[in-house]
Amino acid sequence: MTTWTVRPETADDIPAIRDILLAAFPTALEADIVDALRADPKAWIDGLSMVTEASDGSLTGYALLTRCHVDGEPALALAPCAVLPAAQRTGAGSAAIRTGLDAARAMGENLVLVLGHADYYPKFGFTPASRFGIQAPFEAPDEAMMAMALDDTRPVPAGTIQYPAAFGV
Repeated sequence: MTTWTVRPETADDIPAIRDILLAAFPTALEADIVDALRADPKAWIDGLSMVTEASDGSLTGYALLTRCHVDGEPALALAPCAVLPAAQRTGAGSAAIRTGLDAARAMGENLVLVLGHADYYPKFGFTPASRFGIQAPFEAPDEAMMAMALDDTRPVPAGTIQYPAAFGV
């Protein structure tokens, strides 16, 4: 099992993050979304863009949490998450996600939303968003649109997710 170092991105990491996204996805869409989110002060939250560093200092994985809303109430969108193909299934992505969720919790955030693989994200505590009365603004399989409360003693808003403009929805 590899031990990963996870930390918030720095300005010097931006080209390597783009390289990770371009390698992990079939098109530049996700990389372009991250660039647009980074430029959106209403969406970007410093300290919630996480990179996974290999023992040699190279960047291997990435997870991003940005501001979105549910029925006008603040929430976070977890997207995108990516790992270089050669390092997938090594824990690099999970480490970035867990560290990002911990950082969000420490900042007092509560609701996190993700559209993703129903067999991957539940291990972090995500469940179908419909259980919270939350729905996407587009058609999405119930099992793929997930939500998690970082503090289950706090209320979670119900309603439709409003994503930042960068997501194009």
